Amino acid sequence: MADSSFDIVSKVDRQEADNALNQAAKELSQRYDFKNTGTTVEWKGELAVEITSGTEERAKAALEVFREKLIKRSISLKSFEADEPRSSGKEYKIAGTFKAGISQEQAKKLGKLIRDEGPKSVKAQVMGDELRVTSKSRDDLQAVQALVRGADLDFAVQFDNYR
Repeated sequence: MADSSFDIVSKVDRQEADNALNQAAKELSQRYDFKNTGTTVEWKGELAVEITSGTEERAKAALEVFREKLIKRSISLKSFEADEPRSSGKEYKIAGTFKAGISQEQAKKLGKLIRDEGPKSVKAQVMGDELRVTSKSRDDLQAVQALVRGADLDFAVQFDNYR
């Protein structure tokens, strides 16, 4: 019997992030406390978001609205990183980016966790910005998934290509 495997990845569904951004923009345009503050939220590149407002407090509140929409769309806040509000002329801006991919040190940390605490028949190998986990037993792979879900990681993880 061939080995079963799955990939551990860290990526953001761009369509879901776009839906969250559009919902946040709509809520900002309709809410009374954002009237006449010039508050907007928009894409600035492939994985970058910019929030603009007339006051620092409204910019922070708009960021919270956007985070709420991300949570409702099942996007982990671990994959979204926002800077502090900065003054740009008469308005305040907050730049935020989505993190995608698992770095080498994160992959090593994850591989060590699987080796130390996972079933002995499981092997993990780094493949670019993802981690492939293989085993003969599918039960062992499910145990690894439960282990990774329960671990306190500083990045979001998803499971792909379960074979």
